[in-house]
Amino acid sequence: MKKRSFLLAIACTAGMGAAHVGAAGVGAPAPIIIKFSHVVATDTPKGKAADFFARRAGELTRGRVRVDVYPNSRLYKDKEEMEALQLGAVQMLAPSLSKFAQLGVREFEVFDLPYLFDSFAELHKVTQGAAGKSLLAKLEAKGITGLAYWDNGLKSFSANRPLHKPADFKGLKMRIQSSKVLDAQMRALGAIPQVMAFSEVYQALQTGVVDGTENPHSNLYTQKMYEVQKHMTLSNHGYLGYAVVVNKKFWDGLPADLRQQLGQAMEEATKVANEDAKKDNDDALAKVIASGKTTVHTPTEAEKMAMKKALVPVHREMSGRIGEDTIELIYRETGFDPAKL
Repeated sequence: MKKRSFLLAIACTAGMGAAHVGAAGVGAPAPIIIKFSHVVATDTPKGKAADFFARRAGELTRGRVRVDVYPNSRLYKDKEEMEALQLGAVQMLAPSLSKFAQLGVREFEVFDLPYLFDSFAELHKVTQGAAGKSLLAKLEAKGITGLAYWDNGLKSFSANRPLHKPADFKGLKMRIQSSKVLDAQMRALGAIPQVMAFSEVYQALQTGVVDGTENPHSNLYTQKMYEVQKHMTLSNHGYLGYAVVVNKKFWDGLPADLRQQLGQAMEEATKVANEDAKKDNDDALAKVIASGKTTVHTPTEAEKMAMKKALVPVHREMSGRIGEDTIELIYRETGFDPAKL
């Protein structure tokens, strides 16, 4: 209750600040302020895209809207930001997709399913198509409007022993984000899932508390996990991404022309985010290989098929939690047919 009151107080203070600017201004009305809070550094794809959006929003609205970006959890930490958005203490966020299941919108856990997408082209059919829009619409009941999906990357497995086939995972302690789907994924391989904060993973790998993990290449490189992982398999088995969301009451209260201009700025920022994410992951993989500290394995077609056969049953196992309709909608958009495995 105290935390909720604190967040409300911040929201009220922000509103008074905007009113004060308007009273003090001469001639032109004060701009509408959008506080865009995120938890990563400014030089990450998400950080750079947020800054790009802020700049383009100002240009396209001719200064009628000003986006103030707060990176690195400067305003709110990972566990606080969603409540702050719902209360109106901040207007915009770009949380990881797993956060929405914690709000009760479990359909977003579909993005945790292994081997749901074979490529970014397939992924973008969903995130930029009807299925993606349908998922974002489910946030409306929570007081949140979804604007776009931003990529982080496709994930690869790493450990201190080669991971070429499902049997290689047996008994390994594998770090995961908090997700029932990822838990089921690791158990399907015979591994022991270990939920752990991202900031703790390097030390846990170094000391043997966990044996391996899964990450986009940029995470593996920037967090120096490759220094304490002898092997990595380019499995591309899962997706890590974000959704850019805005407080619904705030968004609905904007003039229609401003919403259109901000939508254009978001469309351009999404292109920047996704291109930067791909480049960062490609560059990170090259640096990991050049380091010589991690042996990088590209699976053969037979190895990839064996992994798919082991992991795709997780789709059916989790259908009661995620929703069979949601999974089937994505199958239709990507052309995926589990019966062909």
